Amino acid sequence: MGVVAAFALPHPPLAAPGAPEEGRGRIAHTVDAMREAARRLRDLAPETVVVVTPHATSHADRILLAGGEQASGELAGTRYEAAYDVELVERVRSRAGRMGVECDVIEDDELDPGTLVPLAFVLEAFEEREYLAPLVVRCSIAGPAPDAHYRLGEVVAVAAEETGRRVAVVASANLSHRLSETSPLGWSPDGPLFDSMACGALGSGSFLPLLTCDRAFAESAGECGLRPLQVLAGALDETRVTCDLMSYEAPFGVGYAVASFVPTTDVGSDPSRDFLSAYERWAAQELERRREGEDAFVSLAREALESYVLTGERMEVPEGLPAELAEPRAGAFVTLWSSGELRCCVGTLAPQRSTLAAEVCANAVAAARGDRQAPHVAADELDDLVYEVDVVHDPEPCGIDGLDPARYGVVVSTPDGRRGMMLPGLPGIGTVEEQVGAAALRGGIALGRDEVSYRRFLVTRHR
Repeated sequence: MGVVAAFALPHPPLAAPGAPEEGRGRIAHTVDAMREAARRLRDLAPETVVVVTPHATSHADRILLAGGEQASGELAGTRYEAAYDVELVERVRSRAGRMGVECDVIEDDELDPGTLVPLAFVLEAFEEREYLAPLVVRCSIAGPAPDAHYRLGEVVAVAAEETGRRVAVVASANLSHRLSETSPLGWSPDGPLFDSMACGALGSGSFLPLLTCDRAFAESAGECGLRPLQVLAGALDETRVTCDLMSYEAPFGVGYAVASFVPTTDVGSDPSRDFLSAYERWAAQELERRREGEDAFVSLAREALESYVLTGERMEVPEGLPAELAEPRAGAFVTLWSSGELRCCVGTLAPQRSTLAAEVCANAVAAARGDRQAPHVAADELDDLVYEVDVVHDPEPCGIDGLDPARYGVVVSTPDGRRGMMLPGLPGIGTVEEQVGAAALRGGIALGRDEVSYRRFLVTRHR
């Protein structure tokens, strides 16, 4: 049969059936809308509900499907159980491989909070009519690539058709967690902007902004729903829908949106709603714009990295470079970003080579080969990479009061030679404590136990 509907549902534990009424009362609109959405889902008689959750076990480079026969979990004092749709899980896994989506199945019999809250409303709605509970498929999210998540939604739609299942897709999606000073992650001006974008897409059914959303912007907003919503969009690929943004509120500084989408045409029958192709055109234009705006430092890093990835050979430092590259010596870092998330960062605090140009080329090759946290760069990644080159000014000793993560990088050192560093101006590093803690972690340093000293440094950043 295929996908009969899709729903965006948040997962605040206070909304769950059985949660304290005082807490539920503060999100009454969300509770009412989730209850109504669950009833709409029930009335469409799906045999299986596919839940896409941001809080299950996940892997950076592949989608994980929960395997086994069944799972359970406790929420607000109630134990919930769900039987997995074993056949559909296997069909999604096998179809994903044929459609270019990395996907594995792992045994997982514990329902995560991102699944439990929406599922509690669904099971409550089915119990109201004494209907047999639907089977469940539980999907995690992977790394930042929006096209991979959209394609997962397409995979779910195809697998549903192939098995003849009536399937409802649920994207478990809280929006920004940074909408007020009392929010769990504090205030960010990007929080309200993100929620406005997301609600606009959910209310209109125009999903392209969910794909083109800058990952750094989304991270600054502190969201946990973007990628599940991208999967939802893919499940409705080329499909005209009736959309209903049923509610939105943020009483705790976290955005909760409830929305429903019911196909009004056969799934896959409306090419004008092919948002993946529209995203690919946008991405190609962004790549062209970005490369046209590169300065000599970034162009050199990209050329050196791409040459190494494609040929396996280190290129010679080109002639005719600007004097600021060809003549001085300095340390330099090459940072790679992919879909707004850090891919790799490799560099030197002090010069190791005869010119800054040689330093940039060598560190670009080192970035291509990966670091402790990132595998080597593959050829099919090259068009997705965004480069930064930081030229390091001489570090100087300082106390912790002299640090500023927006302006200075930091080196944390111990007398026995352990050392960790962090560049300035990194997303997610907003305080001195966060910067120093991250640097110490990189150096295997235990703050509060080890004797440490600090050095700070400026960089000239090229994008």
